[in-house]
Amino acid sequence: MSVFGDSMNSPQLYTRACSVLVGGVDSPVRAFRAVGGEPLFIARGEGAEILTEDGRRLIDCVASWGAVLLGHGVRALVETVSARAGSGLGFGAPHVLEIALAEQMIAAVPSLERVRFTCSGTEATMTAARLARAATGRDVVVKFAGCYHGHADAFLVAAGSGALTLGQPSSPGIPGKVAELTRVLPYNDASALEAFFAREGERVAAVIVEPVVGNMGVILPEADFLAALTTVPRRHGALLILDEVMTGFRVARGGAQELLDVRADLVTYGKVIGGGLPVGALAGPASLMECLAPNGPVYQAGTLAGNPLAMAAGECVLARADAALYERLAAGTRLLAEGLREALARSRVPGTVQAVPGMWTLFLGSGEPVRSDADLQRVDRGLYARFFHLMLRAGVYLPPSPFEAAFLTDAHTPEVIGRIVDAATRALAALG
Repeated sequence: MSVFGDSMNSPQLYTRACSVLVGGVDSPVRAFRAVGGEPLFIARGEGAEILTEDGRRLIDCVASWGAVLLGHGVRALVETVSARAGSGLGFGAPHVLEIALAEQMIAAVPSLERVRFTCSGTEATMTAARLARAATGRDVVVKFAGCYHGHADAFLVAAGSGALTLGQPSSPGIPGKVAELTRVLPYNDASALEAFFAREGERVAAVIVEPVVGNMGVILPEADFLAALTTVPRRHGALLILDEVMTGFRVARGGAQELLDVRADLVTYGKVIGGGLPVGALAGPASLMECLAPNGPVYQAGTLAGNPLAMAAGECVLARADAALYERLAAGTRLLAEGLREALARSRVPGTVQAVPGMWTLFLGSGEPVRSDADLQRVDRGLYARFFHLMLRAGVYLPPSPFEAAFLTDAHTPEVIGRIVDAATRALAALG
C-alpha cells in the first residue's frame, strides 16, 4: 500500500513532489532526464526487488547506487538498526559502535590505520584533498575526466583546453580560481600522467581517482595506467587518494585495493559501510590521519559523523560480508555478464558489457571496449533510453542513465539473474 494511500501513483507523486522539491527529486540523476519519462517512487524493498508506490514489483539493479550489499529488508540488519534506534538516534558524542566499525575496516584493509567517519562520500573526498594539501604543502589536485568525487567545488571541474589540462568550473557558483587548482587528465592514459608530472609535479599535492570507475559506467584501469598511478605521484612527492566510495567493501572485502593489488596513501569510503544509511569515511596511515584535528591542525568536523544508526548498520553488514559472500557476488556477476554478452551476440544491437564483482554496465552503440570518457561518445544514449524502458516494462529497474554503474546484491540469486538476462534478451531482440 502506498504511504499516501491507494489512490496515489508515481506520476501523481511526481507532480506533488515538483511543487515542493527542486525538480521533484533530491539528486539529479533520479529525475529520469537521461532516459525520459517520470521517476518511480519506491515504497519498500524486499531482497533483490523493490516495490513502487503504485504497486509495481521490480528487480533492483540500482541497489541505492551500490550502498545495498546484502539485499533489501535483511532481517538481521533491520533488527540491528531498530534496536539501536530504541537506545537513541544520536548524541554528538563518542560511542562504542564507531570503534567497532573502524576496527572492522582496519582489519580488512592493510593500508588503513586510522579512520575518520563523515556523513557522506563528498565530505570524505573534500577532507582527503584538504589533508593532502596540508601534508604536502602543495595546492594542486589531479583528477581524471569522467571520475566523480562528489559535488565539492574542487571536484566539479571539467578538462580545459590544450596540454595544460587547466581545470574549469563545470557548474555555476564555483570560482575560477578554485577550479584552477584542479587539473583534469584522461583516465587510462599513463603517458598523459607522466607528461603532466614532468611539467608540474612539484606543485601537486595528490592524485585522486576512482580505481574502478562507476560514475561513467564500469571502466577498469589498464595495467600501465594502474602502474603509473602507484609510482608517478609518489616519485614526485604527491599522494595517491583512491576514491572507494563506490567500490569499498563492494568489489571485494578489501575493496579495489584488494581486487587490483594496489595500495593507496588515503582512501575514501561511503555506500556499503553505512549499510544503506548516510555515511562516509576517510582512512589511511596514522602518519597522515593524525594530522586531522584534534590531534593535528587540519580541521574537519561533523555533528552527525559516526551516527550510531549508520555505525550499527555498517557493522552488521561488514560482519556478514565474508569470503563466501564475495565469491557469490563474483559468480553472480560472471553469470550476468556472460548472459548479457550472449544476448548481444544473438541480437543485431552493438554493445559491450564491462563488469567487476557486484558492478556492471551494458554500453550500447558500439562493441568496442570503453576505456575513458572519450569513448563514451560511441555510446548511443537514445538506444539506452529505449532499452531502459523495455527492461522496466519487463520488471527490471536499471540506472536511469547510460553512464552509471548497475549493481548486484547478495540477494540476486542465479534465478533472479536469469530473469534479468531473459528480460535483456527480449529487449535487445526488440531493439534489433
